[in-house]
Amino acid sequence: MPSTYDVRVSCKAPQQKVFDLVADAPGWPKWAGPAVRWGGWVQEGDPAPGGVGAIRKLGSKQMGTREQILEFDPPHYMAYTLLTPTPVRDYRAIVSIDPEGDGCRITWAATMEGRFPGAGPAMAFLLGRFIRGTATRLARYAETH
Repeated sequence: MPSTYDVRVSCKAPQQKVFDLVADAPGWPKWAGPAVRWGGWVQEGDPAPGGVGAIRKLGSKQMGTREQILEFDPPHYMAYTLLTPTPVRDYRAIVSIDPEGDGCRITWAATMEGRFPGAGPAMAFLLGRFIRGTATRLARYAETH
């Protein structure tokens, strides 16, 4: 059975602004927190730079996480998978930005399978906590900048 996380954060900023921030890998260090000191493109996608097929690297230049964009529908959603080896496989995350009142709602959800017993639930818990903080920082940054 796949392991999952599902994070939802309300934001007072417009949908397009929030999507543009999450879709801009080089801009992540401005808002994503201390774990993301660097962001960039390893490979551009269609449309360039961050569309389908793009590979972004987030974290640091030396030790970052590589993620490939699987679906890209601005300003509504994007889906990606992890390329960097982790204790999980078949990781698929979707970031949806939906209008809500005068702002939007960020939904960041993922499914994954553990590579060994217990890895799926443990990684879903840890990544879910990390993504909750990331989505909250995204919302606050979008509201104030």
